[in-house]
Amino acid sequence: MANRFDTPSLWHRMPLWFRGFDGPLAFAVFVLACAGLLTMYSSGYDHGTRFEDHARNMLIAGFIMFFVAQIPPQRLMALAVPLYVLGVTLLIAVAVFGVTKKGARRWLNVGVTIQPSEILKIAMPLMLAWWFQKREGQLRPLDFSVAAALLLVPVALIVKQPDLGTAVLVLAAGIGVIFFAGLSWKLMLPPLLLGLVGVGLLVWFEPQVCAQGVRWPLMHDYQQQRICTLLDPGRDPLGKGFHIIQGMIGIGSGGVLGKGFMQGTQTHLEFIPERTTDFIFASFSEEFGLIGNLLLISGFIFLVLRGLSIALEAPTLFARLLAGSITLIFFTYAFVNMGMVSGILPVVGVPLPFISYGGTAMVTLGMGLGILMSIARSKRLVQS
Repeated sequence: MANRFDTPSLWHRMPLWFRGFDGPLAFAVFVLACAGLLTMYSSGYDHGTRFEDHARNMLIAGFIMFFVAQIPPQRLMALAVPLYVLGVTLLIAVAVFGVTKKGARRWLNVGVTIQPSEILKIAMPLMLAWWFQKREGQLRPLDFSVAAALLLVPVALIVKQPDLGTAVLVLAAGIGVIFFAGLSWKLMLPPLLLGLVGVGLLVWFEPQVCAQGVRWPLMHDYQQQRICTLLDPGRDPLGKGFHIIQGMIGIGSGGVLGKGFMQGTQTHLEFIPERTTDFIFASFSEEFGLIGNLLLISGFIFLVLRGLSIALEAPTLFARLLAGSITLIFFTYAFVNMGMVSGILPVVGVPLPFISYGGTAMVTLGMGLGILMSIARSKRLVQS
């Protein structure tokens, strides 16, 4: 009889699983997920089972979020080194005998085809947060140099595949941890200024360089073409510039209020390319207009601000750095996707969180949300 009262039933244990879950963060994700389902239903109406698959991917991501949220940050910290080593090892394996598709070697066949670079989106911030936690209170310039090396090794391997979109996300996650760990602005300003000067020179000499086909060092041909297309998509309106031009037309044609749900002509007449994946923001803009865009952007801003709030309230340096970096990943996803569809950034194949179709990205987002929930949960459980 004693065991009957000592061991709580499953029904009584369930509230403990949800205890400490961050309500505002969950609400923001729910609103964005609803927007994603609406947009996918319209833009993927003739893409077979895209809507059903998108809903299934969201459910899988939700289960992953729930599972990861049950793992305390201390146990997440113990996974940092093994997960990072596994990710880098798999990236090396991809470089040696990976599967090549459409000119890119990004996949590995281990019975099933996997993309190891996705692991680094989570493994990278975990590893760097672990590194700085171990050196809390005694940080030296050398520690930041080691962190930079830990970051640049996988980023270089991903760029070599080539996969610029994933490299940008991994780089942003790593830089976020290093910045939040206390890297001085004095060390960050020179590369930023150098980058701005480079962009200025590129814009100034674009007509001569792009028109004459001058080869740029350290860049693949397709990457150079993307930048030239960004600067002047009208040079090849039916070829390389088609994506950017149609994306901007879709965004502009929505006007203030949009054409209405299921009424987007650019979407349903199939002018917008990749309208269920990378360019789904153009479909959303066409049907919901400027007002819809402002609401969608407000949802992402709220999610980012809530993530930063969780980071500020985190009980340990590891949790603060990890939460801040994961939040920066969500910001980078949204900013880069909207920027490339709007014609202000090169097309690099970054999906829009919760809106774009894609199982692998949804799983990564679910893991990231689970980590944020875990950190928020640990804080609330400690307070109670």
